[in-house]
Amino acid sequence: MIPSLTSPDSSLALLREGYTFISRRCDRLGSDAFRTRLLLQPAVCLRGAEAAELFYSGGRFDRTDAFPPSILHLLQDLGSVQTLEGDAHRHRKDMFLTVLQGTGSEAVTAVLGEEWRRAVPTWQRTGRVVLHQATTEVLTRTATRWAGVPMSALDVRLRSRELSAMVDRAGTLGPRNWWARALRNRSERWARGLVTRVRHGELEVPAGSALAVVAAHRDGDGALLSVPAAGVELLNVLRPIVAVSRYVVFAALALLQHPHWQQTFAAGDETDLMGFVDEVRRVSPFFPLIAGRVRQPFRWHGYDFPIGERVLLDLYGTCHDARLWPQPEVFRPERFRDWVGDPYTLVPQGAGDFRDDHRCPGEPMTRLLMAEAVRLLTRSMRYQVGVQDLSVSLSQLPALPRDGFVVHGVEPVPAGALTG
Repeated sequence: MIPSLTSPDSSLALLREGYTFISRRCDRLGSDAFRTRLLLQPAVCLRGAEAAELFYSGGRFDRTDAFPPSILHLLQDLGSVQTLEGDAHRHRKDMFLTVLQGTGSEAVTAVLGEEWRRAVPTWQRTGRVVLHQATTEVLTRTATRWAGVPMSALDVRLRSRELSAMVDRAGTLGPRNWWARALRNRSERWARGLVTRVRHGELEVPAGSALAVVAAHRDGDGALLSVPAAGVELLNVLRPIVAVSRYVVFAALALLQHPHWQQTFAAGDETDLMGFVDEVRRVSPFFPLIAGRVRQPFRWHGYDFPIGERVLLDLYGTCHDARLWPQPEVFRPERFRDWVGDPYTLVPQGAGDFRDDHRCPGEPMTRLLMAEAVRLLTRSMRYQVGVQDLSVSLSQLPALPRDGFVVHGVEPVPAGALTG
């Protein structure tokens, strides 16, 4: 049987403890599952590879009403691919797979390199640069340029602020969340305008670009996406790319804390580059959990899951599960040299299969963008990291080093200068 917490409601504890809420209680109870109440509603919390496979395979859960509106409206919004199930979900997801994988992933990394190098002289003149803010703007330029979206300098500033707020304030309540949702509404109006202009022939965009594909997409019934839905999905292409700025900061932090990797990559040795990227993704606090509601009743570990029950899967805790990752708090990219690629153990952006399940279709692109960012951090620029607060609070959702990782003394490095 699945044990139950004695507290009448765990909402405040979840907000207070953040990423460690589920795993702490699993450890204390000696169980990978427990029952509780969140916002006065029953919920079951799960952790581990077996739980990840249960959650992502077999069509047992859907995302309808799984997250509070304060989170859903910021990260996905109504009518998005994440709110669909079955054939409708797979058909809509094919659109994302078309633009996010294959040559699209390679093209976006090339754009990132160009935009990053273009920004370095500005960072040099600025003197003091908060890496999270700076890379958010670079990735906004990268995402929109790659997606075929025309942008003025003002557009970049506005969209960078809006796309960042969708992620930065997803874990907040009250006025901060309301303001972020107002920014999201402004972004959606902008995105709807782009789709409308493309469909009316008023805006020409490159064939095969994300904007062109989204504007022309037809769902399974053969009808064009509604303009509001197309606007939402365009943002759901752009926003995750901009969100990679958080991983870039954690990669920079890992390079600072483990300088031998800085030296290795600066010298051009990429043997463990993707392992480094995956280890950053494994250890860093990104998505804390994913939620779903039972769509068809089933029994697991002696417990009956009724239709409509809310279930939370601990992504962060699964990535730090010592049974799956020996010495989970130790940063060791070498662990991925012999890793078999189990889709239910490394789950920072969800688990399961890219095409059929709700695993993030942008995960391969995220890895390539991170790898390119590590190359740029170690080979295209020199910088200094002064005294600052680099602590990471796991109660902040989503988390970042407290001072955002401030660098100064930025200098561009000519090609070949580091390897001599």
